[in-house]
Amino acid sequence: MRIIIALALSVGFLVGTAHAEPLKIRIGWIVTPAELTPYMFAKDGIAVHNGVSYTLEPIHFQGTVMEVTAAQTRDLDIAVFGSSSFAIAVVNAGLKDQRIIADEVQDGVPGWSGPEFRVLKESPIQTIDDLRGKVLATNGFGGETDLAIKRTMLKHNLQPSRDFTEIEAEMANMSALLYDHKVDLAVAVHPFQDNPEFEARTRTLFTTADALGRFEVSFWTAHKDFIAAHRAVLVDLLEDYVRAIRWFDDPAHRDEALQIVASVTKRPVSLFEKWLFVPGKGYYRGPDAMPDIDAVTANVRLQHELGMVKATFDAKDYADLSLLKAAVARLK
Repeated sequence: MRIIIALALSVGFLVGTAHAEPLKIRIGWIVTPAELTPYMFAKDGIAVHNGVSYTLEPIHFQGTVMEVTAAQTRDLDIAVFGSSSFAIAVVNAGLKDQRIIADEVQDGVPGWSGPEFRVLKESPIQTIDDLRGKVLATNGFGGETDLAIKRTMLKHNLQPSRDFTEIEAEMANMSALLYDHKVDLAVAVHPFQDNPEFEARTRTLFTTADALGRFEVSFWTAHKDFIAAHRAVLVDLLEDYVRAIRWFDDPAHRDEALQIVASVTKRPVSLFEKWLFVPGKGYYRGPDAMPDIDAVTANVRLQHELGMVKATFDAKDYADLSLLKAAVARLK
């Protein structure tokens, strides 16, 4: 009898230990410091649930196409998309069970800066119509800046390929392309737009906000089956995420926050100190990571109008914000 009891207690202990193992959550990210993922838990005490109910495993991707594939094969638990890539994921890749669960970065929010389209100061280009026959640079076809270019040009009856040429280029190479007259219009974003030489030699012709209004640049998504199976753990993660956003956005922590970003990116603090974590200049995130679902719907509709995706949809049907609301409620 003693042996049986001992075995039963041993089995019960093992089962309890198994259930206590933190859930590994694989989350994608592409670019930082826009995305908090690589550094959001660098400050001790922010992620009270990390290592307890879950362990976060950030996975870097070169672009959203690879993230779409990883979400399809279930090699990623939380995939980060923007309105443009989410439309492609849902409509083209068939990820109809993917759900928006939290915000990351928004553009076109009144009072906040965003991507600008610049020409050289001495350029004869003064209006959109002057871009006829010119070469325009985007950082990626199908993305926000590409949408902004195409919509702006179409408003002036300028058709791609027929009336202008559009090329892809890395953000870091935009200024050199302008200086060398290899493009006539280039995209300017932080930190490149803050370079004193670039500021002195260029002027803004239009912005993404002018072209698109409010745009959801990036947000967290998860498959609805993963949400159903791990709801409580995801609430823990989102609680820690909101706590991280609040900490990094607190002016009292800014000096330390900049040091963390500099350490993670291996770049000098001076590259970020003019704009990062500065209201109106840095990256705008919805209050406590709440995404603008109406903006996603409008963004997808625009993509459909421009022929970039074959169908449109209401983003409310592809969102589950109940986890985020539960997480925020804990912090009040």
